Amino acid sequence: MTVPSGRRERKKAATRQKIADAALRLFLERGYDAVGIRDVAAEADVAVTTLFSHFASKEALVFEQDDNFEQRLTQVVTGRAPHEPLIPGLRREIQAQVRHCTADGAAPIWRMIDESPALREYEESMRLRHAESLAAAIAADPELSRTTTACRTIARFVIDAYAVAREAADPEAAVDEIFRMIEAAWEATCPSRP
Repeated sequence: MTVPSGRRERKKAATRQKIADAALRLFLERGYDAVGIRDVAAEADVAVTTLFSHFASKEALVFEQDDNFEQRLTQVVTGRAPHEPLIPGLRREIQAQVRHCTADGAAPIWRMIDESPALREYEESMRLRHAESLAAAIAADPELSRTTTACRTIARFVIDAYAVAREAADPEAAVDEIFRMIEAAWEATCPSRP
């Protein structure tokens, strides 16, 4: 996560984290559906309006790193050095995210997500949004020179790699296997050179 530099930004980030931590604690203790927004605001000792200034919905409280993940993915594309290959950077980012999401203590959170239709739906829409942002970043880079279809397809593969690997018995090995296929697909879409 990016560390905010100014005092005001640090206070906002601390409030956001306090709200997210309170929400997750309540959701895991009582169950996602049994906890309301007012419960979370009270637990975090903030007004409901403050909660909504940091999170657009109850579901967003569970996926509090959503925007950060999306920014890091697009930064892999936009922050590359000239002629630096794209796919290894995306692989490193997905590997880091999978490690984070399979760390000790993450299983109850994923169980809660799997048991909630609202959270599963939110996660799917979030993944689609991440894929579109990543595809747009790839398509905007003239050095990468792929069709819109290729950019969108590779972006979906990358985003889905995270979900598939997270559920695998050996997540690290799954990322490696998936990214070998993504690399092959990426190379197959390379425009022919004269």
